Amino acid sequence: MPSSLCEALTNSSISFDYQKEDDWITSGKLGSREAVLVFRTNILNPKIRKTLSEKSSAQVLTESKDNEEEAVQCQEKQEQKESTSSEPSSKDSLSGSTQQKIFLLKKPQQCDKSDKLTFSSPFKKILNRYSSSDTSISSEGEEPASSSEKKSRVLKTSQNTINIELTADLSKESGYESIAPAKSLSNTVVSEEDQEVTSEDDDESGINMPASKLKITYKFHQTETKLLRKLFNVHGLTEVQGENNNFNLLWTGVHMKLDIVRNLAPYQRVNHFPRSYEMTRKDRLYKNIERMQHLRGMKHFDIVPQTFVLPIESRDLVVAHNKHRGPWIVKPAASSRGRGIFIVNSPDQIPQDEQAVVSKYIVDPLCIDGHKCDLRVYVLVTSFDPLIIYLYEEGIVRLATVKYDRHADNLWNPCMHLCNYSINKYHSDYIRSSDAQDEDVGHKWTLSALLRHLKLQSCDTRQLMLNIEDLIIKAVLACAQSIISACRMFVPNGNNCFELYGFDILIDNALKPWLLEINLSPSMGVDSPLDTKVKSCLMADLLTCVGIPAYSPEMRSHYDQKWSRFRSSSCQRQATFPSASQKTKKSKKKGPAINLNLTGEEQRILRNARLQYSRRGGFVRIFPTDDSMQRYGNFLDSANGIPISTPNVQSQTFQTPIIQHNYNQMIHQNLYSKDGRQKQEDNSEADRIWQYERALETDSEIPFVKKPTVEKCEVEGRRLRKVMLKKISNGSELTPFQARQTFSIYLESVLRRLTEDPKDNHEKIILKFLNKFGGSIKPPVMFRNMQTIKVASKARSAMVAKLLGDFLENYKRDTEAYVDSFDHFGMIPSSAYNQFLMHAQESDLEAVLTLHTNVTGIMPFLYNRCGLSVPPTPPIPSGLHGFLRALPSMVSSTGSNRELSKYDGYFKNFDKEKIFL
Repeated sequence: MPSSLCEALTNSSISFDYQKEDDWITSGKLGSREAVLVFRTNILNPKIRKTLSEKSSAQVLTESKDNEEEAVQCQEKQEQKESTSSEPSSKDSLSGSTQQKIFLLKKPQQCDKSDKLTFSSPFKKILNRYSSSDTSISSEGEEPASSSEKKSRVLKTSQNTINIELTADLSKESGYESIAPAKSLSNTVVSEEDQEVTSEDDDESGINMPASKLKITYKFHQTETKLLRKLFNVHGLTEVQGENNNFNLLWTGVHMKLDIVRNLAPYQRVNHFPRSYEMTRKDRLYKNIERMQHLRGMKHFDIVPQTFVLPIESRDLVVAHNKHRGPWIVKPAASSRGRGIFIVNSPDQIPQDEQAVVSKYIVDPLCIDGHKCDLRVYVLVTSFDPLIIYLYEEGIVRLATVKYDRHADNLWNPCMHLCNYSINKYHSDYIRSSDAQDEDVGHKWTLSALLRHLKLQSCDTRQLMLNIEDLIIKAVLACAQSIISACRMFVPNGNNCFELYGFDILIDNALKPWLLEINLSPSMGVDSPLDTKVKSCLMADLLTCVGIPAYSPEMRSHYDQKWSRFRSSSCQRQATFPSASQKTKKSKKKGPAINLNLTGEEQRILRNARLQYSRRGGFVRIFPTDDSMQRYGNFLDSANGIPISTPNVQSQTFQTPIIQHNYNQMIHQNLYSKDGRQKQEDNSEADRIWQYERALETDSEIPFVKKPTVEKCEVEGRRLRKVMLKKISNGSELTPFQARQTFSIYLESVLRRLTEDPKDNHEKIILKFLNKFGGSIKPPVMFRNMQTIKVASKARSAMVAKLLGDFLENYKRDTEAYVDSFDHFGMIPSSAYNQFLMHAQESDLEAVLTLHTNVTGIMPFLYNRCGLSVPPTPPIPSGLHGFLRALPSMVSSTGSNRELSKYDGYFKNFDKEKIFL
């Protein structure tokens, strides 16, 4: 009779949906230390998810039936054998039993001891590997009712099916052999209805993915998450909320707290390195590069324009301006999306109290059909020691909306001199590509389309891309020393951290690339099919390359217990030399030959580098390459391989408690050795250039889902307006949350009108309001006086719209702190007011805000009731746009704006700095 252990293994088999398990796990078998999740973009398409589900369902039904027949035959043979030595069993008792696959031992005499087997040797390994199936089934009752029926159908089907991979592993590792022949299975939800999977079904579609079975979790913190959340949900990952740090992947838009980094488990991943602000803050970036220019020579690090940090280097700026006249571009040190950027002809035009970074403006940029352009390329750093840098094969080319003109009278025009999408999208002439295949249409191209365009004009695109690679590597080398030091102090495991940087690069007319800035968390927002295509492929390849370990909850618990014993010790990497027995054991493993002279840590680093490269997808590794040590070896310390950005005093020595290792040299020697014993990587220069120039390929069309718009009924809106006005006249008031909601929707209507039908007087009103409002939203210096720009233009309207859009972003973030959990006495009921907001037009919102302000005498949409510097409520004129005309007078020009903007999430880390825009 088969052992109970074998029966338990059979019952706990995992059934994965959407084809085979190998499609979603790579670098090792499920349960192994190297196994990681695979992310694909094709299942973002609802049609593909439906097709895969149907195919998998049909395969489950067919194979389930075949396996049941085979199990019946095996059961009959087994009963005949047992009947000769024992009493025959009753046919009635067998008729209703569930047919299961039976495992037999090769040595029958061991069967009697099977009940006493412990979870050791291969059995423990297999149970750890597949134990997540039990936990996923036990949590079935906690799932929403909408998915319980489908999931129950999965369970009823999978109970009668056999996991053949488990059979193969068991028979191979423990000596068991299966009676029935092995077949491959791919189970899925057996749905009785043919329904198209939509975005609302993302959670349900990922239920039977490996990540869901293994309970892989992710966590977001202060970042835009729509694309990432959809990608995670369809792959079966679950989101954790609050202060829960039991995550597998943490994706944050800000710098992490060191306590979180210090306590990371080996299987946890975070998307930032400590001290990464050394690269992403403009002032720190330029200072690090300037230090390398002094140390290594200007000719080696001439990758940024001449730059000064104000107000400390104001005198140096004046001296440089006297030598080389010309425009200067002024940027905040810690800002993004074009905020606070303006161009001046002379340093005298820069306010003396401004804390900013001032760079020489490049007056001869590369233009496409007369429009200035710049590049956004995506750089992945998976490790700083050793340094491993990947560049994604596809990038974004952003074009300015207005044709370029270097005349001084046009320096104020941001839609001519700045290529940021966040600015140019408000211009009425901005063109979006409506098809993902049109990569050279409109004001946003792909990098490969630009290279093909330049190649047709006989430009040397090969040298251009090599120069861009060189620029990226040198920028990282200039900032790496501080980051490596922080990683050694705070990061407990070498694989915990990775980072995706957004490099903004400007190409001049001579095809020389210039580094403008490096973005900490490049935007993953999608508002066009081209954006969706590039960024979804980018994120899928990024997550696969980095590798989220496919560990079950039991394996993670084991690592947590094991790792907690070492967290109190130093986070430094230990240099442990393997013993002779360990070397012999590791040398028997399949794969590339491993140098037996390497330490255990070096072998781990080398293995991880090779595994990452094998699943790189569309990423191109630009460091290390076959000639990287020849080109950049002089910039690295010969002892430890760390980039040197500070000069060493003569005869100065450093005492270190660990053995020095040059991991960069070790990686290069083992990946690109020419002695024939090691397998060389295939990222040659020709292969890299070819990959940059080819169009981005996808397995299937990735749908672009537009922001859903609710059709408003104008008649219903007027009716509900009369109801709200009557309630306000009878003494009811708006809650602060309702007032802020109304004001936000009203300003969105004004913003929409500014971009579609701009009016000169309304632009002046908005600018006056933002000027008096102050805070982090202020117009640039050259744009604060409307009288200096005499001619009304679309570019000016776009700039006003950009300012108003930035204000709305911060305002909505503040509004999230106001919540109406119940209907207050004397206030308008929330349900009725939400119905009004659903159908209200701009005039309806204006009427409600006007009457409420005049009747109550308060302005809850701008001030708290307990504010100390609340100005008196101004009289609001009646008529169309009367509320808008009174808006600037609602803000005190002398009082503090503390109550206006209590919270600014973007600038909260730099609130001591004065950011202007």
